[in-house]
Amino acid sequence: MAHQAGGRRPVPRPGPETPEAQAYLEDYAAFLHAVPFPSLVVDRRWDVLLANTAFRTLFRDVEPHPTAMPGDNFLRFVLFHPDAATVLEEHESSWCLPMLAHFAKTVERHGHDHGLQAIRRDIAQDPIMEAAYRQGLPHWLRAVGEQAAEHDGAVRPLRHPDPRWGVTDCRLVVETTRILDDMDCIRLTLVLREARRTPSGHRRRRRAASHLSVVPEPF
Repeated sequence: MAHQAGGRRPVPRPGPETPEAQAYLEDYAAFLHAVPFPSLVVDRRWDVLLANTAFRTLFRDVEPHPTAMPGDNFLRFVLFHPDAATVLEEHESSWCLPMLAHFAKTVERHGHDHGLQAIRRDIAQDPIMEAAYRQGLPHWLRAVGEQAAEHDGAVRPLRHPDPRWGVTDCRLVVETTRILDDMDCIRLTLVLREARRTPSGHRRRRRAASHLSVVPEPF
């Protein structure tokens, strides 16, 4: 389901507005790097303010992309990077559609946000992605329930480049603090689980990277 979208660079990310907030983030970064699991701090646009070493390790093998690197904007990575499905297993159902649903709700609340508008324009420029957003997403939510769009507590599959983990599951833990909340930010941690999974087939991963199954195949 990943697509080459958007020839423009993402809208620049605003930094913390006060020296106190900047100092807090610097100290929070030290805390984040002590966490053994992939963890990042994002704003409502999914711009990445902080990411730890474990997060960078998880995505170390993805190729460069002008607008959709995981350490820049995680939503753009999931939706638009052609390598996303090589790390995020069951890419469409477990990652793309839940994040599209979350994005749609955020747009409803913050439609004036220029960063969100830029992502929405890139979705609209891809006919398959736009069909998924307008038609496939409502159908998927009716089938699986609104709770499927929630990130906190969700268990999702991934493929870790470290063979000690390989194809496994992670539980998403979403947290915030008073100061992060004031900045409209959350912390997302991917808690890797010991249970191993059977790798999904190569054919399935290629399909996920090129076509949305919630959208009818073109004739």
